[in-house]
Amino acid sequence: QVQLEESGGGVMRPGESLRLACVASGNIFRINTMGWYRQAPGKERELVASIIGGSSPRTNYVDSVRGRFTVFADHAKNTVWLQMNNLKPEDTAVYSCTMNIYYSTTGSVDYWGQGTQVTVSP
Repeated sequence: QVQLEESGGGVMRPGESLRLACVASGNIFRINTMGWYRQAPGKERELVASIIGGSSPRTNYVDSVRGRFTVFADHAKNTVWLQMNNLKPEDTAVYSCTMNIYYSTTGSVDYWGQGTQVTVSP
């Protein structure tokens, strides 16, 4: 069993920065993909950013955050971060991290964190 714990959410003003962290603990063999989703009230959940690989990671961002958000990870610490700069009110949402973890016996399994609230308000 694996647990993901997010931290770093809060109430911010437009233009400010915030960094979210997600740490995985438990039975971890190999992490394939790490990512951050968000869900705003009344909207569908969307993938904000993802990162694949360790030594030469590939990242991907939704258009609305590209250039403002940065996802980075430390596989040795089983941790992924989301650095959010120049926050906008439309970034208000519950942010959840996810990790796809590979096991030689069962294949890949997706795990999710509980989510952390980010509110951007003047």
